[in-house]
Amino acid sequence: MKRSRDRAASELFAALYSRLAGWCRRLVDDDETAHEIASEAFTRLWARWTSVEEPRGFLYVTAANLVRDHWRKLERERKAVHRATAEAAVRPHTEQADPSVRLLVQSLPERLRVPILLHYYADMPIREVSELTGRREGTVKADLHAARELLRAQLRRSLDHTL
Repeated sequence: MKRSRDRAASELFAALYSRLAGWCRRLVDDDETAHEIASEAFTRLWARWTSVEEPRGFLYVTAANLVRDHWRKLERERKAVHRATAEAAVRPHTEQADPSVRLLVQSLPERLRVPILLHYYADMPIREVSELTGRREGTVKADLHAARELLRAQLRRSLDHTL
């Protein structure tokens, strides 16, 4: 039993690790951090191996949460540096002036952010996003549409602000 469990975990790791790490890389823009997140997702999967029904989905949702935590940490660090250098007096709307899609996706509510990350960044079909999130396909489509509209409006505001 332990041997087949170990073999299944090894096969899953061989099949998914590089893709998961690549997906994380696109989100965090740093190889080392991407590998740390992918490794941590696998570690958490291994800790719950016998109770996880859908390992691939578990990995991507866990990685998405770890990416979100990473983004929050970066944002806290950015704000601390911002305060320390007194940049606020010169450019009080720095976050609005940065039209980075990553930052805009980060700003979405979790209900909209997770489907965006899974569908567009992990290349999962809507059916699979629906299964992983426990939402109906129509709800996922509506959430993706709402997220795109919010991103479009935020990007427009950001670009207008920089002109």
